[in-house]
Amino acid sequence: MAARDLPRSDVALIDGFTDHLALERHLSPATVEAYRRDVSQLAAFLRRARRDLPGAGIDDLRRFLAQLTSLGYARASIARRVGAIHTFYRWAVSSSVVDEDPAALLGRPKVISRLPVVLRVAEAAALVEAPDAGEDANEVESAVVLRDRAILELMYGSGLRVSEVAGVTVDRVDLDRSRVTVMGKGDKEREVPLGDPARLAVVAWLTVRSVLAPGEGDELFMNRRGRPIGPRDIRRLVGRYGRAALSGRRVTPHASVATTQRYTHVSRSRLFEAYEQSHPRA
Repeated sequence: MAARDLPRSDVALIDGFTDHLALERHLSPATVEAYRRDVSQLAAFLRRARRDLPGAGIDDLRRFLAQLTSLGYARASIARRVGAIHTFYRWAVSSSVVDEDPAALLGRPKVISRLPVVLRVAEAAALVEAPDAGEDANEVESAVVLRDRAILELMYGSGLRVSEVAGVTVDRVDLDRSRVTVMGKGDKEREVPLGDPARLAVVAWLTVRSVLAPGEGDELFMNRRGRPIGPRDIRRLVGRYGRAALSGRRVTPHASVATTQRYTHVSRSRLFEAYEQSHPRA
């Protein structure tokens, strides 16, 4: 059900809620949009039951979650929607939209915490070295290969997220110090080390970057059309090279900060020192 099919009062509430998230809580656009989708999904469910967001009760909310379960949604996806519902109704109470929070007694499903399956050193090396232009490659194809190598080296060697790679700009790459500054979650800046393979890959890409980026754009990585490369493009290229280099393995670029924190909690200086001493591509 599209937003235009929802009651106008619900649409106005959702707009007010997402404005609050963006303007007062300063959440990222992607996070705000995720909250909008989740609350809109609840509103659509309530609409079919001839109810609206202010009139929902705990039983309505439980029926909504039960429907998600019957449709095969993962526990993590349902837990995320429960979090959005809690946040929405807390805001609705504080804004005097509702008198009582119907989600107050709504529990979250337990999500089993699993560490991700990570690549072995040899597998990771095979992946980052997979891009190969071949002898008959033209100028554009050769440039794309150097771009892809630089992307893969940054993701593996420096541990950058997909969104961080897509958003990095040329001026934030410090080749002299072997550092790159990226904008992470919550618009927080962080500086990460560049190992020698990653640094060399970036240098090689910069020598041919103008082939794909004839203009004066600031973004480090461009697509074949000369536009800034997007997260979806990066995910696709990781999957493509993963299938080519690691038959039978499903390779994805995702690793959460929470996962990283299960392994280590160190100061920035110790992190750089440990990286330089132990990372296979430092």
